[in-house]
Amino acid sequence: MATKEHTIFTATSAFSLLGVLGVYIAAHVGSKVLLPKNAPWINRFTFIWIAFDALIHFSFEGSFLYLSTFGRSVNASVGPFAELWKEYAAADFRWGTADPTVVSLEILTVLGAGPMCCYILKQLVNDDPARHYWIVVLSTAELYGGWMTFCPEWLTGSPSLDTSNALFLWVYLVFMNIIWVVIPVGLMIDSYGQIAKSLRSAQAVARAKKA
Repeated sequence: MATKEHTIFTATSAFSLLGVLGVYIAAHVGSKVLLPKNAPWINRFTFIWIAFDALIHFSFEGSFLYLSTFGRSVNASVGPFAELWKEYAAADFRWGTADPTVVSLEILTVLGAGPMCCYILKQLVNDDPARHYWIVVLSTAELYGGWMTFCPEWLTGSPSLDTSNALFLWVYLVFMNIIWVVIPVGLMIDSYGQIAKSLRSAQAVARAKKA
């Protein structure tokens, strides 16, 4: 594991985590405003997650993409978002150096997953059951993105990861990434159930008509 000198918890750490909290609050407020009061809990949970996902992709990851393309890198940049990403790059050095694999995945994430999130939110507001297909597509993409971010690193002995303290390991590397595994898997299971139930019902109706 790579290590380097770094003050464990700084003002940047606090502002970064508060920024993530602010995104969650905005997503929660959005669910209150845009969904009916009697919306099922799973619809509200899904809305909050997808809205949170979209805001993270467009703001945090969008800023990373801007700072890491056309010859730029986070480590050579200045500004609030540059400082935020330098903080994360203390735990995973690749994010500070415009690693081509990471940047390639973020291009797909910001330009592909971000708009898809917005489309799913529209479907949720309209209570369109077709959203379940797109939730499966989005969740699969999120899981694949996470795998391709970390699997190459693990296979090479994790030279870019600093797990020397709890903040880096459990907050930045584990928590900030595992939620993009656990929640997409849960949403895929729910959407599979909804799609399978609908198809089986349609099949039963078709068989009944033939009987």
